Amino acid sequence: MEPQRSHQAVADALRTRIRSGELRPGQRMPTQARLAQEFGVERGAVRKALGILHTERLLTNVSKGSPATVAPDPGPALTGPAAPPLPTTVALAPRIEAAFAAPHVKIDALCLTSVSLTLAIGEPLRHIHAGRLNPARIDVRVLLPSRDIDLAFPSPVESADGSPAGASATGRLQRRWLAQRNAQGQVLRHNLRALRTSHGIDVQVTFRALPFTPPVKLYLLNEAEALFAYYTLKRREAEIDHEQVEMYDAEGVRSMLFAFERGAGLRDTTFVEQSRLWFNALWETISSDLVLTG
Repeated sequence: MEPQRSHQAVADALRTRIRSGELRPGQRMPTQARLAQEFGVERGAVRKALGILHTERLLTNVSKGSPATVAPDPGPALTGPAAPPLPTTVALAPRIEAAFAAPHVKIDALCLTSVSLTLAIGEPLRHIHAGRLNPARIDVRVLLPSRDIDLAFPSPVESADGSPAGASATGRLQRRWLAQRNAQGQVLRHNLRALRTSHGIDVQVTFRALPFTPPVKLYLLNEAEALFAYYTLKRREAEIDHEQVEMYDAEGVRSMLFAFERGAGLRDTTFVEQSRLWFNALWETISSDLVLTG
């Protein structure tokens, strides 16, 4: 069995035992050696599987020195048919961290600025620097709106008399969004590429530009999970260039993520596959080169 599949298979089997009650809250897990023997895998695969369940809040006391413990309150599933929608700030980071347990990490993202993705990747990067995660290769592809389009949002609210907002307000919002898009993308790229020098990891980070404003955000993790959310617009006010601007905008970090997992039933498997095909079609057809400057 291949390493990537083996640790996922172990995690899936142990997750089922926890969810079914076979492994009870507060119960100590079998030793890593016993689990390795039971599943016919290396102990490294067992450690990665336990790490995944730890990020899902199903296990506590995960360390090399003693058996892990089933969490007192395993909580809701983070993926699959039983998974509830959760805010991006809650749901994304644990799933990104679990994805980084794979030898070859693949992350595809379609979003407005990549703020949420940059924040979520911070935790697995800390684990890599601490020696708790050690992927051999990381491939990240990000689709963002082009700087050359008129964004659907954020957009200024029309004036009190019903006349359209002026070009000045629209331009300020566009410049603010562009600066945020470029800054977040540069941070994401720099932090990941630094792993080449610090840990010898093969890292590829690529951005491409979309000719439209995406009304949804999508994250594909290791071709096995899809996290999907709507950008919901709200009216709010912010100071931009020392002036108050009323706008319609979406706060992506608060968008509710719906999680789908390959192998968790026909609905989930089909959604993951169709999302992957949709992302690849956008990447290979109407998207264009994106430069994170200006």
